[in-house]
Amino acid sequence: MRRLDRCRRGVGTGPFVFLEHTMTHRFNHISFLTDYGTRDEFVGIVKCVIADIAPHVQVIDITHDIPAFDVRAGSLSLARAVSYVPKGVILAVVDPGVGTSRRAIAVSVSGGDGVFVGPDNGLLATGVALAGGAEFAVELTNTKYHLPSPGTTFAGRDIFGSVAAHICNGVELRELGNEIDTASILPGIIPITREENGQLVGEVTWVDHYGNCQLNIGPEEIAQWGSPVRVAIGNPDSPNHIVRSVSIVNNFSEIGGGLGLVIDSFGMLALCTDRGSAAVELDLGPTNMVTISQDPNAGGGVSTTVRLGSKPN
Repeated sequence: MRRLDRCRRGVGTGPFVFLEHTMTHRFNHISFLTDYGTRDEFVGIVKCVIADIAPHVQVIDITHDIPAFDVRAGSLSLARAVSYVPKGVILAVVDPGVGTSRRAIAVSVSGGDGVFVGPDNGLLATGVALAGGAEFAVELTNTKYHLPSPGTTFAGRDIFGSVAAHICNGVELRELGNEIDTASILPGIIPITREENGQLVGEVTWVDHYGNCQLNIGPEEIAQWGSPVRVAIGNPDSPNHIVRSVSIVNNFSEIGGGLGLVIDSFGMLALCTDRGSAAVELDLGPTNMVTISQDPNAGGGVSTTVRLGSKPN
């Protein structure tokens, strides 16, 4: 047990609200995801707030390079990571509606082993679902656990980071604000595939640092067609429509010099090149349409290598 003291603004040694509360260290880890980037001081300031309130806590950076304002990308990134985060708080902030009437929430999952903290804008919902679903949730209305704020546009510092630290110190969710119906949490946007004229229509969900283009298509969805398969990229009516015969492979080296469908580290299919960028090669990005169908020239699962680029002279 320990006593955590904080000083009021203008009194004592720091800018924090006085919160004298006897608490136990409930969590030791905060897993942190934002669209803040690392050029500015935003991430560092939130970590400073957490360190001051809960100095025992280790903050793990999942990523701070979510495209600005892209709640969908943040939600999918959180979904990919949630199975690997340690017991503790998942602090996620991609918040284009900061300062508006959108709710700030905390959601308990996994029998209390995890708490998601962030805006109620669809960012948290998919990760919460993959963690077993919301068991209890509150709107963060108790300003006793917030920082005094000169403005309303940095909730990551003034609300979410502060609250996450207090949760780690053992503050119960019921103290943080009013209970809300878990069914009222705004759902995330999860792209799903559809069958159309004997084809499977999907899309790019994520382009990683290397230019690999993850699809919302799992290998089991196209297993009946063997390898290679026919991959069509973009709208068929577009002049940039691309059609390729593509092999399904286990790693990048098996691709050779062309394009391959690799079963990636999250178990999804990804369009990739070996030591190159499929995103650049094919001018692909998130939400771009990709259609997969049976290759009429496939020979019972025999793989072929397809090379992109101009023909040699």
